[in-house]
Amino acid sequence: MKRLFVFVAFSLAALGTVFADENVLIDFSKLVPDILLEQDHPQNRETVMDYSNRAGTGYTADQRAEMKTSLAIPNWIVNLASSSRTVENDVNSYTKVSTSRQFENVLGVRVHFPVASYNSYASIKPPFDIPAYEFSTVDEQGVVTPPGEGVNFSEPTRFEDGHGVLKNVGAIKSMAVRAYGINAPHSVSAVLIDGNGRSQTIFLGYLDFDGWATLAWDNPQYINDVRARTLRIYQLYPSFAPYVRFGGFIIQRDGASEGGDFVTYFKDVSLVYDKAQLETERDIDDESEWGIVREREAARHDREFKNFGKSEVWRYVEGEKKAPEAYFTLRVGEQEEQAPEAAVQ
Repeated sequence: MKRLFVFVAFSLAALGTVFADENVLIDFSKLVPDILLEQDHPQNRETVMDYSNRAGTGYTADQRAEMKTSLAIPNWIVNLASSSRTVENDVNSYTKVSTSRQFENVLGVRVHFPVASYNSYASIKPPFDIPAYEFSTVDEQGVVTPPGEGVNFSEPTRFEDGHGVLKNVGAIKSMAVRAYGINAPHSVSAVLIDGNGRSQTIFLGYLDFDGWATLAWDNPQYINDVRARTLRIYQLYPSFAPYVRFGGFIIQRDGASEGGDFVTYFKDVSLVYDKAQLETERDIDDESEWGIVREREAARHDREFKNFGKSEVWRYVEGEKKAPEAYFTLRVGEQEEQAPEAAVQ
């Protein structure tokens, strides 16, 4: 049996067949809120990010302690096309944790499209750009501790392992998304962002089915036979391992289809891809000798850290300014009446 295995493996290699890796880019069952922070907002502990460093000096210690966010499903943002943005449409477009008998917890999406007959779309985006070099740690109370000086940038980051980032990604062969349909003719696409900030929108298909299904995309430019590929020689050191991160979904509604409320659900996104770099045994540990890769990765981490939190601070300020009362009261003599009932009278 062992000889047969070796022979088959040798035969496939001789034919030039490429074996690609398959990994989960993002699994929404891992983004369920599981911790309460100071502002009593549930967050996902594994993906908590502290943006208080982006705020100015005019905030108290208590306010700074509240300046945290995460990839928890309720934090994801639904943005309608500019021509479709009304108060009603925006308020009724959001995400939530939904319960599935098959997968337990999934990403639930509600979009309120215009009722009028014209094309529209909605993007479902993470609350912030998912970082690829986040090495800080988070304790059970949600306190974020930055990495020390001895951080190993070759180690997995917090946002890998199904949290939105895949490292060492070369040519992508295929993508699969497990989605839930309700016989709606709307289409769905997924957005991937590479290490240079370039986004790629991949059309996956239509949600005109009932129940769970796997929407798959096969890269038409992927070449299986290595003999048909253009061979290039890459310098082994120092080299940058490319990565991809999840940028969200786009749901498009055709003007001829029914408008108004639309709901769907997503479980995960998976990729099949070639490795960008192959690990080999070398006589000299180049990185230990020179530390060039560490310098470059540290610079990328610093850029991500500086860019993070710009919009989160303003969202926090807007939330603090919001009226805390769900209604107002009117005094009639010595009695107080709630505004909704008073308005009706």
